[in-house]
Amino acid sequence: MDSKILLLIRSRSSAFRGGLLVSHGSRCSITKGPRSYATQNTLGSSPVSSRKQITVTSDDGRVDWRDLSVKEKAARTTQQTFNLGIILTGLVMTGGCAYFLYKEVFSTDSKTVQFNRAVDRIRSDSRVKEALGSGHKIRAFGEPTWNRWARARPIASTNYRDASDTEHFTMHFNVEGSSRRGVVDLHTFKRHGQSSWEYKYLFVDIKGQPRIYLENIDVSPDKPSSSFSFLGMQWRK
Repeated sequence: MDSKILLLIRSRSSAFRGGLLVSHGSRCSITKGPRSYATQNTLGSSPVSSRKQITVTSDDGRVDWRDLSVKEKAARTTQQTFNLGIILTGLVMTGGCAYFLYKEVFSTDSKTVQFNRAVDRIRSDSRVKEALGSGHKIRAFGEPTWNRWARARPIASTNYRDASDTEHFTMHFNVEGSSRRGVVDLHTFKRHGQSSWEYKYLFVDIKGQPRIYLENIDVSPDKPSSSFSFLGMQWRK
């Protein structure tokens, strides 16, 4: 009896060392099984080896920052810095374009606004319409050009400030109606501290016709004139 117990204990001890203990009634047998050894794969693998390495051009931001290597962190930092630079450059360019568009088109100080106001005054003046032709057919353009296909003709204008800090604006362009052509000259000024422009003169010269003044501050200097401000310009009645 004691020998059987001792044999059973030894058999179980062998089973723990890599075999399998099988009992058949009063007999015990040991079946050999494959031994397992700890390897690098079973102990754990690096997260970098199981995915494609992150570069400046291939990083899509899906991999967590903590799982990146030092080289991959540098690549992501470079990529994000480059993207931020592009965004900031786009914002600066957009702001510059918006400022230029406002100053040249929408601002009361812009050449375009001054030109459009003068043309509206000319087209609505009965004397000019009688001398040039129908008002809705009067067109205004800049300096004549030899290129018959040129659509954008330059408009001669000057902007300067005098010794008394008064800002001056002068412009010269051409007008053409259904029967004649003419030349327009205007001079506006804005004193220091004022927000609106005033006309010094606005006239149309037509060949064979007397000069037509739409605005002339020097005609009656002793006679007070009533005026009102509209759209950044000082208009006289």
